[in-house]
Amino acid sequence: MADSPPRQLAVALAYQAGTAAPRVTAKGRGLLAEAIIQKAKEAGVYVHESPELVSLLMQVDLDQRIPPELYVAVAELLAWLYRLEHGHTEGLLQHP
Repeated sequence: MADSPPRQLAVALAYQAGTAAPRVTAKGRGLLAEAIIQKAKEAGVYVHESPELVSLLMQVDLDQRIPPELYVAVAELLAWLYRLEHGHTEGLLQHP
């Protein structure tokens, strides 16, 4: 019997200025993950692929803030995205 490919995972985060940390607003596996990703793309939201980070974020309950252990990783991603969205691409590695 052939190994089946791993099911796709997706986690959506939301951050509001002035709050302590981003919150997990959606998460899912398989078809639900695909729907989360599709909705994000339709809304013009950047979709970042990081299996390791998603795996860690899947452990956070819905509507909960990310744990302090993930602050640096998520902050670096948000800073990178901010620079990318605002045309500050000098010195940035392009994401595949």
